[in-house]
Amino acid sequence: MALTSTPGPRASRAPRASREADGLAVASFVLGLLGLLVMNILLGPAAIVMASLALARSTARRGRALLGLALGVADLVVLAVLVTVNGTVSWSFGG
Repeated sequence: MALTSTPGPRASRAPRASREADGLAVASFVLGLLGLLVMNILLGPAAIVMASLALARSTARRGRALLGLALGVADLVVLAVLVTVNGTVSWSFGG
């Protein structure tokens, strides 16, 4: 009787989890970048959460996740400046 080793459930989940973490890293970067232009009140926190999840899951795209985290924080800083200067959460270029 020959024993064969079959990959366990953990081995089959590892590549999928890595892909998901990489996707989260890219999504956090894109949302953080978009948040600088529109809807920073929603996209900033979403970018921060996605980047944190990607970093916790050991993404291969660590740099992109860190950029997404930084951009998410920048979104919230821009929001705070807009609220302080204009008293509103919208951009205003007019005089």
